[in-house]
Amino acid sequence: MLEDIKKDAHARMQKSVEALGRELQRLRTGRASTAIIEPLKVPYYGNDTPIMQVANVAIADARSITITPFEKNMVGPVEKAILASDLGLTPTTVGMVIRINLPVLTEERRRELSKHVSHEGENAKVAVRNVRRDAIGQAKELLKEKQISEDDERRFDDEIQKLTDRFVKDIDGVVKAKEQELMAI
Repeated sequence: MLEDIKKDAHARMQKSVEALGRELQRLRTGRASTAIIEPLKVPYYGNDTPIMQVANVAIADARSITITPFEKNMVGPVEKAILASDLGLTPTTVGMVIRINLPVLTEERRRELSKHVSHEGENAKVAVRNVRRDAIGQAKELLKEKQISEDDERRFDDEIQKLTDRFVKDIDGVVKAKEQELMAI
């Protein structure tokens, strides 16, 4: 029973770290990355479709992304989706190729993004701690129902705390790496 709770807690904590990684990947760091525009949706035959399904997205160089829609009539909607997004990017269109040039980040913007990274890291830590709280609560419930002993419950609490500490350390590592990437010129 306790082993199942521990496995579930481990899986949920792992998902929190992975979600943080995906969230930070979308952050613009001055280098081109297709992850920046992945969340964008484009109206395609009446449905909002991810941009990656209606166009070929590639990195042209360190500071630019090229988007080539599969259909000529999709150039306008893709441009509009980029302009309407909160990314602050301006597309340039030449024929069927849409180019997005990423401007160099200012020092002020880098610091602002660094604070955002720290905030996202704290949110991930809170999620991990909530998983710990849930797991310990389940163990206390088992103790109350006399399905486990107090020693088992104490041992389980220690194991869950060690697991939590490990994932918090992982989160700190992810946040630190992203902050260094942001502050690199």
